[in-house]
Amino acid sequence: MRLGIAGGGTDVSPYSDEFGGCVLNATINMYAHSFIDTDVKDNIVIFEAKDIGIIETIDLSQEVSLDGKLILHRAVYKRLMDEYNNGEYVPLKLTTRSDAPPGSGLGSSSTMVVAMLEGFRQLMSLPLGEYDLAHLAYEIERIDCRLSGGKQDQYAATFGGFNFMEFYSNDRVIVNPLRIRRYIISELESSLILFFTGASRASAKIIDDQIKSIQQDSGVRLEAMHKVKASAYKIKELLFKADVLGIAQEFLQAWENKKATSSSISNDYINKIEKEILAEGALSMKVSGAGGGGFMMIFVEPENKLNVISKLEQFEGQVHNFQFTDEGAYSWTI
Repeated sequence: MRLGIAGGGTDVSPYSDEFGGCVLNATINMYAHSFIDTDVKDNIVIFEAKDIGIIETIDLSQEVSLDGKLILHRAVYKRLMDEYNNGEYVPLKLTTRSDAPPGSGLGSSSTMVVAMLEGFRQLMSLPLGEYDLAHLAYEIERIDCRLSGGKQDQYAATFGGFNFMEFYSNDRVIVNPLRIRRYIISELESSLILFFTGASRASAKIIDDQIKSIQQDSGVRLEAMHKVKASAYKIKELLFKADVLGIAQEFLQAWENKKATSSSISNDYINKIEKEILAEGALSMKVSGAGGGGFMMIFVEPENKLNVISKLEQFEGQVHNFQFTDEGAYSWTI
């Protein structure tokens, strides 16, 4: 999974196509897991999502469609069998689980697609590099499944680590890995609280609203999106300079700019949490991902961390301990 540190939303078309987008994100030690078992005797394919308790079995003598609850599993399997296995649908069982709920704001859906693709890359010895894998994951989600969203999540899950990503027209993406010193990462971890609000949200609906808002209002909301993009450059510079306090202060304005792009980004519950934790000594906060719920990133002075955590315990939700990780998608065979 990834934390969207700055620039989120500028990776979404048509903004990225017309103006160019950029995002600063970093992966953390919460994962999507995929298991592929080819020891299936009947002519069937089984999809099972352990974390949400859904199993679907498809008779391969019939057409494999995307009609079902596990649309991402179906789409990954269908695309790979059609494109890389000459249309031959092989029996297998694909089991998944996620460390974060759907709608978490950590890129969980895209990370799951990458995890499944990485498993099939291993199984089928597919000649897919990191850019190929991430772009294929993007196409499966956005084109095959017609789910609205940006491009950053697929690339974050594939590459791993701290990355500054640039997005342009014609699906052109440049991933710039950032070499961040260990003490800066440690200070970031000490200064951040990751809080799940207890409310998942449908990111596609929020992103659709954000796109419409910007298209219908090319003034204030478009200018807010330009400011969101500018904050990504500024926070990247502050990160290299080890100015964690400066990043926390920039978060304040970045969150205000993000909210100005769409009325769906925040809500009364999020606003209440923000007001309470800032009064308790938090420096700033923003919601990771599209907004509307999911996980919050909260900046605090390390010595005040427990005070803010105690305040958060008054709300529904849960604080999650985390560390940043530099590993991207990987797989192995038993």
